[in-house]
Amino acid sequence: MTDAIDERAAGPYAGRTFIILNPTAGQEDPVRLRRLIGGEFAAQGASFDLAETTRAGHATELAREAAEAGYRAVCVVGGDGTLGEAVTGLAGTPTPLAIIPRGTANQVARNLRIPASLEDAVRVAVRGTPASVDLGRIGERVFALVAGAGLDAAVMSSATRGMKDRWGFAAYVFAAVKEALNAQPVDFRITADGETMDVHAVSVMLANVGELFAHFFPLPVALGPRPRSSWQDGLFDVVVVAPRNVIDVPGIVWKALGKQYEGDDDRLLHFQAREVTIEADPPIAVQIDGDPAGVTPMSAVAVERAVRIIAPALS
Repeated sequence: MTDAIDERAAGPYAGRTFIILNPTAGQEDPVRLRRLIGGEFAAQGASFDLAETTRAGHATELAREAAEAGYRAVCVVGGDGTLGEAVTGLAGTPTPLAIIPRGTANQVARNLRIPASLEDAVRVAVRGTPASVDLGRIGERVFALVAGAGLDAAVMSSATRGMKDRWGFAAYVFAAVKEALNAQPVDFRITADGETMDVHAVSVMLANVGELFAHFFPLPVALGPRPRSSWQDGLFDVVVVAPRNVIDVPGIVWKALGKQYEGDDDRLLHFQAREVTIEADPPIAVQIDGDPAGVTPMSAVAVERAVRIIAPALS
């Protein structure tokens, strides 16, 4: 079920879109990008205000202020990290989020089939219909994509801003290969909805999104057997990657590509849960929506239909 944007709300900002632009995201010149965005919104006959982020967490503040002011929507121009900050500010409010994907990977936008072209993305932002989707919450922060501990966090940390500026998405591929070759399993304790399990693994991921590397490869890596239903089920897809040695890695990737999560193979485990705590011995790096976020322990809860996103895949 979708919910229309209420254009009848009172206030000076009711018909306007508040645009949050991360000038460091992706590889485009922000001055030129601002000009293009202004032109496309004008072509759609849509009024807007625009602010650039200047520091970590700034998008959260801007999104929260825009929701309080009564803007019709908040539109993020950037990548998954900026989007994750913005939804933290919008969670629990009726103000919907629109996305103009301009980061390195743009996995949330790609999962939701939001167009990559600026013109088409603006058209969706202005003309689309919002639908309520799930988020994950860790402390005061929420996330739309995935949080994890271990190998995935090492990959995100290894893909530096300089590498992404120079190579784009290839920075993640390089970092993934490098970290996979050097990954050492650790002892994880996972508590999911009150049940505890101990595993020797290289990575534990809590996925709100359905797929990783969506539309970059012919077969994206599915984070569960039913990736298209994962946005509105109120549950995390918990994925545990536990290769016995480096020879196991290609087989694990192949199973994920084919959504082959059933069976008794203990190298790739999948289950769903609403509340999850991840501990590791020794403590290991954590990432939230691609951003480094300290080390374990990490506790998360899935919040059902916590934010509204304007996207063709959900309308």
